[in-house]
Amino acid sequence: MTYIAHIRVKDWAIQTVIEHLLEVSRGSGRAGAKMDVEHLAALAGLLHDMGKFTDEFKNYIQLAVAQSDQAPRRGSVDHSTAGGRLLHQRYGGPDQKVPSRMTAEWLANCIISHHQGLRDYVSPDRESPYLKRVQDNALPHYEQAKQQFHQHVTTEELDHLFAQAVEEWKNFYRKAKHHGLPLITASLMTKYIFSCLIDADRSNTREFEEDEPPAEVPDYKPFFQKSYDALMNHLHKISLNADSTNPIQALRQEMSNQCEQFAFRESGIYSLSIPTGGGKTLASMRYALRHALEHGKQRIIYVVPYTTIIEQNAAEIRRILLGEDDEEGMILEHHSNVVDNQDDERQDDEDGERYDMKRKQLKLARDHWDRPIIFTTMVQFLNTFYAKGTRNVRRLHQLSNAVIVFDEVQSVPVYCISLFNEALNFLRIFGKSSLLLCTATQPALHEVPQKLRLSNDAEIVSDLRHVGDAFRRVDIHDLTSQAPAGWVAEELAAFVQEQMNKVDSVLVILNTKSAVRKLYRELNESEWVETENIRLVHLSTNMCAAHRKEMLAGLITGLEDGDRVICVSTQLIEAGVDISFQCVIRSLAGLDSIAQAAGRCNRHREVPLRDVYIIRSADENLKHLREIKLGAEMTERVLREFADDPEALGGSLLSAEAMTCYFKYYYHGIGEKVHYPVPKLEQNLFDLMNRNSYNIDGYKQKHGHLPELVNKSAIATVEKYFEVITLKATPVIVPYDEIGRELITDLNGQLGPGELSDLLRQAQQYTVNVYEHEMKILSQNDEIISLLNGQAFALRDTAYSKKFGMHLEGNGEWESLVL
Repeated sequence: MTYIAHIRVKDWAIQTVIEHLLEVSRGSGRAGAKMDVEHLAALAGLLHDMGKFTDEFKNYIQLAVAQSDQAPRRGSVDHSTAGGRLLHQRYGGPDQKVPSRMTAEWLANCIISHHQGLRDYVSPDRESPYLKRVQDNALPHYEQAKQQFHQHVTTEELDHLFAQAVEEWKNFYRKAKHHGLPLITASLMTKYIFSCLIDADRSNTREFEEDEPPAEVPDYKPFFQKSYDALMNHLHKISLNADSTNPIQALRQEMSNQCEQFAFRESGIYSLSIPTGGGKTLASMRYALRHALEHGKQRIIYVVPYTTIIEQNAAEIRRILLGEDDEEGMILEHHSNVVDNQDDERQDDEDGERYDMKRKQLKLARDHWDRPIIFTTMVQFLNTFYAKGTRNVRRLHQLSNAVIVFDEVQSVPVYCISLFNEALNFLRIFGKSSLLLCTATQPALHEVPQKLRLSNDAEIVSDLRHVGDAFRRVDIHDLTSQAPAGWVAEELAAFVQEQMNKVDSVLVILNTKSAVRKLYRELNESEWVETENIRLVHLSTNMCAAHRKEMLAGLITGLEDGDRVICVSTQLIEAGVDISFQCVIRSLAGLDSIAQAAGRCNRHREVPLRDVYIIRSADENLKHLREIKLGAEMTERVLREFADDPEALGGSLLSAEAMTCYFKYYYHGIGEKVHYPVPKLEQNLFDLMNRNSYNIDGYKQKHGHLPELVNKSAIATVEKYFEVITLKATPVIVPYDEIGRELITDLNGQLGPGELSDLLRQAQQYTVNVYEHEMKILSQNDEIISLLNGQAFALRDTAYSKKFGMHLEGNGEWESLVL
């Protein structure tokens, strides 16, 4: 009898179960080989759909594809459990040795979870969802599935394959023990194998449905060589046109050359502490391309804090490397999605195959990072390791054998630090990847309990103090003691006026959107701003990316043309924006934020020195912004110490010594928060994925014995609670300019699948993240429009303003008539 894995709807062609298993096994093993777990990953692929070797599933798939009224309920046929149960029964019992049990538990979890997400071995309710699935739940057709599987793979062959997998586990264990790695490393390796399986399964299914041959692993070395040559040609032109008497230009070239030399070193975790304006983007790309060529890396991944930086950096790199001709899509930008894809994942009671073709095609079309150069965000990077379901983890194996550059690495959220560090340690030690931490304000990630394992002599730039002195462009003035309670908007506006009597441009950065709006309104109503023909600009995350981009472009042009300008902004302007003001005023915050703000002053050293002022704002409420509040307090401590002994902190508040001192204090103040605490559980995510001690003790109390498992982590619980941005926010499409309005209109109509994808890509530039309390106010005021059957949302015209962006007051369209 022929057992069916898939039926192609367009021509009713059949992919047999054994064909699918063998092809997925090859693809999964190929991905696993990058991390020396080829047989582990291949075995997961070979057994993942063993449960389709049943009459029950054959009947189900035929009726489902035919859309028969007699078709069983969607997801009612469990085909995922059988392969995991076979492994656990044969190799994972308590009478087996630890290597065998550990291997069986890893693979069985991957197999039973390949349509939902990995299971907890021990969960907070003091049970084992894993054991329940592999040994407790009824599986009526299991014996038939096992018998039919062994018609193609004998028990002797299976034993041989499993023995090879066990050897790979032993090699993993020896390496983990040698490096003294925590148990979370085993959870990460399980996730890596899971990623290999998920990508191979989804890819093979798509290839069958679209009648395509299996994709070959591309050789990107010729592309990297061509790109390296183009970059070096660009750098040579810069050198020829540069002012040879400018010491800054000589230093930029020297640091770029150091990146080239460093690229020949073995893969590891390194830091690149180039000061603001030192050519960090091109220098890091030079390192990445040279290292990829020398060490055979498969791809280069840039991880940045914000989508706006992705756009800026990717555009620059594309122009230099490809001349903007990227028809083959070799440089990929991965942004956040507009549509809520949570329902893309399966629910707990849906263990079978979904034959909702529209959803299936959308899922298969998800980008899985198969390009040589990728620009993505810190959110997407962390989601790949820790977010729920199968959509994110599918990309994880692409992070191995790569060069990964973290731009503005200080932006990693504090509660994610332990998880972030262990992900990087894992990629360095097992993934054969090279990781580069780029920022002018290195966050001392080796100073926390779960420290980042930097390579020896990790800093690329030599003599950082000399470089810092050479790049000094500002004097920092601490005015916080002048007004311990802070300046209200009226007082701050007067100080801005005082500075504008000396210069032509001032940037004011405050910590909250409400304080920014208040100061903007105060300045807007000030007679002197109008009489002196000063251009006043407001920037905040209440504006969509397209809006901010246009405002910044006009601002940069105005500054270059010598216009008189005051810009009032939240901290969004601090990272990745190439802009230069003659004076910067920064509300007290973390020293790294102050340093980033200082980088927007006299950026190109138009004059030897300009002034940066640290002040207090009385209009900021930091009650719910605890990290910013703590950062401000620790900066105060560093300011006091610097006043007493500047040389002890490198002679500058922007020195590496001052920054390290600040981060030590800051991390000490944060304490256990670096492990990602979950108040509802009274536990932290790091321990849940590491030892899971609390839940293991709870299991023993409840059952009178420990679970008969070697692995005990709670991976599913970590995924359930993990969010890089912890404040709940909904992406809402806004009616900024005619394009934004047309997008909303088009998304409200009838669309084909290709059209929908194009519109959603465009809509990424026209979205604002709206928090829960804001969403509630907007909904109550009838300012929200539902699109795509509730999968996306848009804002009405009345709730969006050209000056402020999203408006909770709902008076956007009338502003041009009133102001």
